[in-house]
Amino acid sequence: MGARSVVLPRMVVEMELTDPLVSSLYITDIGYYPKAMHHFRNRQEAIGCNVLIYCVEGAGWYSIDGGKQHSVKANQYFILPAGRTHVYAADEKNPWTIYWVHFSGAQAEIYAEGAQFPQNVTPNIHSRIRDRNNIFEEMYSTLDMGYERENLRYASSLLHYYLASLRYLHQFRNANKDEQREKVSENSVVSAAIHFMRENLEKPLKLQDIADYLGYSASHFSMIFKKTTGHSPVNYINLMKVKEACALLENTDMKINQICHKIGISDCYYFSRLFSKTMGFSPREYREERR
Repeated sequence: MGARSVVLPRMVVEMELTDPLVSSLYITDIGYYPKAMHHFRNRQEAIGCNVLIYCVEGAGWYSIDGGKQHSVKANQYFILPAGRTHVYAADEKNPWTIYWVHFSGAQAEIYAEGAQFPQNVTPNIHSRIRDRNNIFEEMYSTLDMGYERENLRYASSLLHYYLASLRYLHQFRNANKDEQREKVSENSVVSAAIHFMRENLEKPLKLQDIADYLGYSASHFSMIFKKTTGHSPVNYINLMKVKEACALLENTDMKINQICHKIGISDCYYFSRLFSKTMGFSPREYREERR
């Protein structure tokens, strides 16, 4: 439920291979699986592309060439190297939510090097998680629109940026550090809280999660936040989720159940009630009104 994927036809992959720009780095498959219960792959025949799996929630595991089993948790990624057998699966009790990309090309090994072990993408005030997720969405929507040469070239360019945001994590985070520092200085506690909410919008955040991140008790943090913004933290998160849902309803063809998972709400009926109460329209009515 809510899962999305694009698998490029063999003919299109051959176009990528012969394009002088795209052949350096290109996508063969791409997708997003929320709470991927029973997700399991056992490839005993090696494939010719690298497999990136970026876990944003839950947990899972994998092994390469029948070797050591590696555990994966939220805010970690790994890349399975091309030409080697592998197996991976979601945790049975706490299944992962993952962004995944199969990629290849002359420069693919540069990004894959060393990432066969779990790599941490620990959130902090400069983490830019939402920026990275937006890059992914652009790649996905570009390929979902069609396989014209310009689409393939744009997706390839975005893939460089997406993989670089993981491979060169320090540089990616520092690129707008001054801007983030300026925002936080305006009101450190509230700005940091809103940043954390925005970065983790697709997770079912609880009040205690935010308070723990800031080092405050839940009650003390709630008091500070409401005094400054006029909203309780929970209400503010819901407003952010509805705002993001509005943008997705207007600008994408994602199904409503997919949008639910994208904003961290697993119950579509609850989402519909929340959206209707906040906007005065059901999600479906809002999309029809705006198009």
